[in-house]
Amino acid sequence: MTDHFIGTNLDYIVVAIYFFVVLGFGLFFGRYTSTTKDFFFGGQRFSWWLISFSCVATLVGSYSFIKYSAAGFRYGICSTQSYLNDWFWVPITVLLWIPIIYYRKILTIPEYMEHRFDVKTRVAATFVILLYLIGYIGINLVTLGRTLETLVGWPILVGAAVTAVAVAAYVYAGGQTAVIMTDLLQGIILLLAGLGLFFVGVYHLGGFGEFWSFLPQSHKFIFSEFNSPAKFSFVGIFAQDGLANTGAFMLMNQGIIMRFMSLKSVKEARKMTIFWILVLAPLAALAVSGAGWIAKALVLKGELDTDAGDSFIKVAHFLCYPGVFGFILAALTAALMSTADTLINAVSAIFVNDVYRPYIGKGANDKQCLKVAKISSLLAAGLGLALVPLFAKDTLYGAHAMFTAAVTPPIVVVILMGLIWKRYNQHAAFATMVAGSILVFLSFKWDNALIGPLDFGMGPESYKFMRALFGLIASGVIGVVVTLMTKPQPAEKIAGLVAGSQIEAMRIFKGGEPNRKIGKKASLTVKIDETITEADLSLVPQSALNEMAAGKGDLLYACHTSWWYGGLRSVHLKAGGLAVEEGLLHISPDAAASAHFYDGQQILLEKIM
Repeated sequence: MTDHFIGTNLDYIVVAIYFFVVLGFGLFFGRYTSTTKDFFFGGQRFSWWLISFSCVATLVGSYSFIKYSAAGFRYGICSTQSYLNDWFWVPITVLLWIPIIYYRKILTIPEYMEHRFDVKTRVAATFVILLYLIGYIGINLVTLGRTLETLVGWPILVGAAVTAVAVAAYVYAGGQTAVIMTDLLQGIILLLAGLGLFFVGVYHLGGFGEFWSFLPQSHKFIFSEFNSPAKFSFVGIFAQDGLANTGAFMLMNQGIIMRFMSLKSVKEARKMTIFWILVLAPLAALAVSGAGWIAKALVLKGELDTDAGDSFIKVAHFLCYPGVFGFILAALTAALMSTADTLINAVSAIFVNDVYRPYIGKGANDKQCLKVAKISSLLAAGLGLALVPLFAKDTLYGAHAMFTAAVTPPIVVVILMGLIWKRYNQHAAFATMVAGSILVFLSFKWDNALIGPLDFGMGPESYKFMRALFGLIASGVIGVVVTLMTKPQPAEKIAGLVAGSQIEAMRIFKGGEPNRKIGKKASLTVKIDETITEADLSLVPQSALNEMAAGKGDLLYACHTSWWYGGLRSVHLKAGGLAVEEGLLHISPDAAASAHFYDGQQILLEKIM
């Protein structure tokens, strides 16, 4: 324990104020949660830009500032490569994965496994994904615990516990809507803090030229050497982060799937993903790594004394005035909370939909399931906290690499092959997941024999990273061999679940032929009609249908005219009969309550499909 504080009382007042503002912000949005659909998917109402910033907050975990600043201090500009090798996942995500899970109304990854394969594969996936998510919660809680230990001398477990309680409280109250809205705030804050700290550092050093001149030549390359250093080589980082970790993040991280499903349409999900990965992720890479580069330059200039692990905190304290340093510390808190809240909500979704509903609470109504969802979110936080002592034994980068490389490869292979290969069947999927996981865990005992041939001459120091490559190759081989030795599934079984069948998924989603004509948005006034008993049914004037190129039975989306709501005040509807009065949209009282509309509300109406 430290016997002093880093920073001033003003800094800690800023952190405390931020902490309670975010907690109150999250609790406030609990009023938008009344069903499990709201709790897990925010009512599927949000706009692309809001979810983009929210996803950045999830991507930048609390470990990111500490971990990547340390990597930037040790290795230089190449510390960004973990954030810049995600681009090749974009077409897989936007063209295949998002349309399938959205149109087939997939609630969880294990549910996809049952639809695409069978029940036993769903059970295996449930176990693996819960392990992955709860472990990730533990890693995030360790990070803030270590940070608070450095700052105020609290034991790691105490700092982790305080944060876990706060995050669990607003997830319990507001579910996905609270997560999305708090992460929007936190995503903006952490980008401003990280980028601001970097540019202030450059200014302090005398400009970019001076900053660049103080970096060693070895720190000026965008990628590390192919197989050196062993703990941060290009091939190791690409295998562990680019392939296994990013694949898991995009395909099997239930928290990210819930973000995709919280958007108002597939079109919005595609825009969100492209903006997030190609625009915001590079900015996030600079935000989380920049402090490490500045710290290295300041050390070589003789102005700062720090090691890699403390580089972020020390450089922030050196460069920032009292109060501003508190804002930087608040960004650390934002990064922790914005990842942990997503993971806690995701664990709750998996437990309710893949454990409670099918096995424990068969026949339970939505109100009962919502109660279980809230309780399970508290338990998820508790389980993550229980893992803190285990992960605290390793470095943050090492703990993260070891965990993701060990858990994710088999299930990433199952999802990817299930998406792109129609012949890949239930026998191959189950064998891939089970046998692949067994081989990965055997590699901890016989690492020289199993991972050694794939270490590219780097030796045992690289095994934490290269275990991911071993897991991907071993799982892929198992999947191909078993697939070719067994019969394919019937075509009707996999309709709408594999590449090339997205149109069929659209038909299933709508319950009819999709309307793909291009139309415009219509401006209308809400009329709450108590004679409409179906919650999603609406009566629309013919002129508005013509403007939207829509017809009876088409799926519509009504939202507040102010864009800055980001879809918070909106509702999905179905075009029913015609409204007699021009300019009026007739909706049910339930739909109005869900969207927080009132009689006379001006809204925009658009056709989804």
